[in-house]
Amino acid sequence: MLEKIKSFKIGFIPLPLYLVLLLGYILLTVTKTVPTNDMLASLGIMTVFAYLLEEIGKRIPVLNSLGGKVLVVTFLPAYFVYAGWLPKSTITSVSNFMEDNNFLMFFITLLVVGSIASMNRKTLIKATSRIIVILILCDVIGSLVGTGIGMVFGLSAWKAYFFIVAPIMAGGVGEGAMPLSLGYAAVLTATGAGNVFGEILPAVMLGSLVAVVLSGLMKKIGDVHPELTGNGKLIDGADDELESLKGKSSEVSIEKTLIAGILAITLYFLAVWLNFVIQKYVGVAVPAPIILLIVLMAAKMLGYIPNNIEQGGNSLYGFTVKGITPPLLFGVGVASTDWNKLIQVFKSPASMIAIAATVIAIVITAFIAAKLLGLYPVDTAIAVSCCSGQGGTGALAILAAGDRMELMPFAQVAVRLGGAMTVTFAIFLMGILVH
Repeated sequence: MLEKIKSFKIGFIPLPLYLVLLLGYILLTVTKTVPTNDMLASLGIMTVFAYLLEEIGKRIPVLNSLGGKVLVVTFLPAYFVYAGWLPKSTITSVSNFMEDNNFLMFFITLLVVGSIASMNRKTLIKATSRIIVILILCDVIGSLVGTGIGMVFGLSAWKAYFFIVAPIMAGGVGEGAMPLSLGYAAVLTATGAGNVFGEILPAVMLGSLVAVVLSGLMKKIGDVHPELTGNGKLIDGADDELESLKGKSSEVSIEKTLIAGILAITLYFLAVWLNFVIQKYVGVAVPAPIILLIVLMAAKMLGYIPNNIEQGGNSLYGFTVKGITPPLLFGVGVASTDWNKLIQVFKSPASMIAIAATVIAIVITAFIAAKLLGLYPVDTAIAVSCCSGQGGTGALAILAAGDRMELMPFAQVAVRLGGAMTVTFAIFLMGILVH
């Protein structure tokens, strides 16, 4: 019995060690000595909750096949904050950490570098060109279906497209819903951006939730029909230099992993600087993730990534997914998911149906188009559905629900490129219709 207890794990943490960690958290909380601006304390708190909630999500029947662990780790903490069930010191510590340290960018940078560096070069070239075509199709069909369904259930075309469909596909909150609301406010001069932002945010959040569930469903379809999935690859490569990242049992080199990590930091430095230069001399802000993604993909396609960095990228990817994803999801739930905004949309059945129809149309379109273009339908649908998430946080939850974290580079293409296209077109169209 004792041996069984010792062998039991919460996530990857042995139960005895987890219990000591939990005891430490309880003692700090009860004595009101939780540091509110301490990275280790924040990570410790996130670890205490994240892996326990993940274990619970894995064991909920039916839900566990629909991304249940992600839903529990992300959205249950948001409800706990809303209901006042989390200690204030916990909320403050986690929120400060997430907001002050740009932890999400740290995660995305490591994951993108790790996955692209270890990806087959020829496969990357083929998949990227096709994913852009599919993304454009999904934007068009998703817009038509979402707007049409909204009108069938009593919404005006104006309300359905501009305040439900476009926000869903705008690429998240900070780089999607926010510029969209500012653009709308500029066109509708009598309406403040804050009012518009509050009106479109619920659609963004529920759209992301629907995408998480559909990603879990796609994973289930892939499990039942293995011929439809590449298990983390968009396209089959007969001449793969490296095996699929999943399940690869090779010796981990600490030095090569660190080199890949330094590459990630180097590219981030470059991306931040280039963003500054472009904004100063061109007057257009290009988000650092976009620049990082373009530079890294170009380097990979041109064959400038050495073999030792490719191998290090593989282990960097594994560490990022296993060690960072669950705590980050919990942090997103506490600091970035407003339960009040999420439940607002449930008051309008027509809006809920329009939101669900939009995301379902995107996923089905991506699935069918991928099959026609020679990509794996399941993996393509999961990657492209990230365009209907909450930006980086949504992509994280969607890919985690589908167990396809390798697809983060393509998810970033869907989020950034798809979002930019939607925001530009929606503001342009509103301007034409108003004037």
